[in-house]
Amino acid sequence: MTDSTKLNGNRRDTDGIEVIDLVHVYKKGPKAVDGVSLRVGPGEIYGFLGPNGAGKSTTVHILTTLLPPTDGTARVAGYDVRTEGRAVRDEIGVALQEAALDPFLTGREHMRLQGGLHGLVPDQIKPRADALLERVGLSDAADRRVGGYSGGMKRRLDLALALVHGPRILFLDEPTTGLDIQSRTALWEEVEGLADDEGVTVFLTTQYLEEADALADRVGIIDQGKLVAEGTPAALKAEIGRPTVEARPAEDVPLERLEAALARFGEPLPSDHGGAAVRLAEGTGELAEVVRALDSEGIEFADLQLHAPSLNDVFLAKTGRSLEGAGEEEPTGEEPIPEPAAA
Repeated sequence: MTDSTKLNGNRRDTDGIEVIDLVHVYKKGPKAVDGVSLRVGPGEIYGFLGPNGAGKSTTVHILTTLLPPTDGTARVAGYDVRTEGRAVRDEIGVALQEAALDPFLTGREHMRLQGGLHGLVPDQIKPRADALLERVGLSDAADRRVGGYSGGMKRRLDLALALVHGPRILFLDEPTTGLDIQSRTALWEEVEGLADDEGVTVFLTTQYLEEADALADRVGIIDQGKLVAEGTPAALKAEIGRPTVEARPAEDVPLERLEAALARFGEPLPSDHGGAAVRLAEGTGELAEVVRALDSEGIEFADLQLHAPSLNDVFLAKTGRSLEGAGEEEPTGEEPIPEPAAA
């Protein structure tokens, strides 16, 4: 039975996540999670950033008790995910990449079903469902079949379903993938409100740099199963510190000439736009010198941009590649996700 005190916004000091040396190895497959350690404080939005195949979803499956760890420990809301799975599930809300929605049920029927599965009585479910449907902008569509919902509406309904029992911790696994910018922004606002107004702890996995930058209090960057960087977005960008200049050569200019000219001004970096990039050794004041040097050597360029440090720069520095488009899908076929066992 769900603790009714959770529905009125009360929170405890254990409303966080603690992970120590977490490992998961798929049978006949890769080590998807390789010694990850992290802590998420109560009421914090933690952005778990990485490409497909980095280990993000596997980590979420472990923390939500859908997948057992091979090694290491993890405590969610104060409970051990390996030995206290039922207690963990009572305290968390989960919205995975694929929403498990029945196209023949209405939004309101989904809310009633989810509330019942969490042990809420009808007198609790109705006001809670009405309030959540209004909050995510689905009141007018609540009695329509979900099969007619847009992608954004389905994601908002999935968020409402994850919140029906008043969870202390919310897991969102790439919640805005495939959404248009308007739907994405609306979902961001809801997540911010949950953390700021209700103290819900949010563990958010994403491939979108702007999403992590806009939402997360702290960010963890995972690559090939390892946590390679962690901190606030501002602190991580400050580690990079210096701006970068990126130039694309004119049509008849060899790229090698442009790369050699820019290399005199700092550390060469990968370029995503068919040009050359360099992290300036002395900062933005060098930009004029870069332009003068290119002009004096007769190197024409089609485009030249100055970039302030970003999370993508952090990712480049930590992994040697850009986040967007990197990696392959995480392994899913080697080992099926088991049904949660009662703890």
